[in-house]
Amino acid sequence: MIRKRLLAFAFLCFFAISAFAQKTALLIIDIQYFYFPGGKTELVEPEKAAENAKAILVAFRQKGNSVIHVRHIFEPGGNFNNRVEPIEGEAIFSKKAVNSFVGTDLKAHLDSLAVTEIVICGMQTHMCVEAAVRAAVDFGYNVTLIDDACATRNLKWNDIEVPAKMVHAATLSTLKSYCRIVTTSMYLEGMLK
Repeated sequence: MIRKRLLAFAFLCFFAISAFAQKTALLIIDIQYFYFPGGKTELVEPEKAAENAKAILVAFRQKGNSVIHVRHIFEPGGNFNNRVEPIEGEAIFSKKAVNSFVGTDLKAHLDSLAVTEIVICGMQTHMCVEAAVRAAVDFGYNVTLIDDACATRNLKWNDIEVPAKMVHAATLSTLKSYCRIVTTSMYLEGMLK
């Protein structure tokens, strides 16, 4: 009798842990070759951001959490960067809009997994990443943005040159009221606890 109860308890714990693991999903946005050196829209230090995104991706895969890849429909260079290429079983959504939720079934997919928290990283910080963070929060998800797993580019407004570092910082400074923003190492340390 005790053995049956222990087995039943272990079974319930396994499913509770599995259910918890599925509540958080990783959303990797537009880490595609056209943002890397030689691409149509080169960003500043995309390799560094992609390496950090890869570290987060590896941790999610090891924990068995949901991973979702979003790609912007664009050629040439529209393939996912090899650091974060999807593997079998990971969802892929292709979009034409800046916002990953527009024109895709992303929200329906997240809801089908009972996701309540989304971890976001990708490219460009001030465009597709920002749009996804704002939309996800508006839809009621808790969002964590991985600061150093995102990249952007230098911008210009009239005669004002805005370095990528400032574009990134300005975007994050507005998003801090929408979501939790952490570095890769901070997130991984918390994930391992």
